[in-house]
Amino acid sequence: MVFGPGGAGKGTLVRQLIDRVPHLWLSRSWTTRERRRGEAEDAYVWVDRETFERHAAAGGFLEWAPFLDYLQGTPRPDPPPGHDLLLEIDLQGARQVRAIDPDAVVIMVVPPSRAEQEARLRGRGDPPERVAQRLALAEVEERDGRELAAHVVVNDDVDRAVEELAGIVEACRSNEAR
Repeated sequence: MVFGPGGAGKGTLVRQLIDRVPHLWLSRSWTTRERRRGEAEDAYVWVDRETFERHAAAGGFLEWAPFLDYLQGTPRPDPPPGHDLLLEIDLQGARQVRAIDPDAVVIMVVPPSRAEQEARLRGRGDPPERVAQRLALAEVEERDGRELAAHVVVNDDVDRAVEELAGIVEACRSNEAR
């Protein structure tokens, strides 16, 4: 699973990782937040709060949590045979999944600096108050995330970071094959 603070570039890295590494299957998270301007329609399953809560009550999520003023979660995954599951989630979700599966590979993505993270958040159209919320959370997310993650990837150069992620995936696959 890949997690990290908002603006770390998780989505960008994961999209390229899926294109680069065969037999990875990305579980698409559900969210009750509004879609950002320019955000891909398939970035999430967009639902209203009532639909999300009904699905959660029925046990339909592997993990879910409130985040800022919305809900987000990973539906129970069903990857195609022969594919490894890839989750792109937040710290809360990573903790929940690790509690269920202590052997899950946990990779944290971090931005190269807080200034770069802020620029990325602003660049994707987050309003100033949301940027401030995300930056305030980032300090805690990174500190706590480093305790949880087996690997930390600094997203300072997309190609290099994707290469590092691909190397981690391949190393984990090699270890499982032994």
